[in-house]
Amino acid sequence: MKIENTKAQMRKGVLEFCILSVLKDGEAYTSDILETLKDAKMLVVEGTIYPLLTRLKNAGLLSYRWEESTGGPPRKYYELTDTGKLFLTELNDTWAELQQAVNKVTSEKNTK
Repeated sequence: MKIENTKAQMRKGVLEFCILSVLKDGEAYTSDILETLKDAKMLVVEGTIYPLLTRLKNAGLLSYRWEESTGGPPRKYYELTDTGKLFLTELNDTWAELQQAVNKVTSEKNTK
């Protein structure tokens, strides 16, 4: 088993949570979202993020607006909907519980 495969699966599992978290402070253009994720070492490519953004939008968690650009095609800016904000709050709670559980399991000494 290759460690890189496991690491990639772990990142995929939290990617939607991370995208929603990036948008918690306001709207963002796709390249801004990608840059934030890359800065955090999430290693995401455009081909991965667009389907996720569409899925989150279709689920009612995101909305978007178009803005004309002087240097190219119009840009699509995403933001959390009210439903998305509530969903993110629940994910934050779940993440904290999961993090605590994983830390407990991985830090306990095996006394057998």
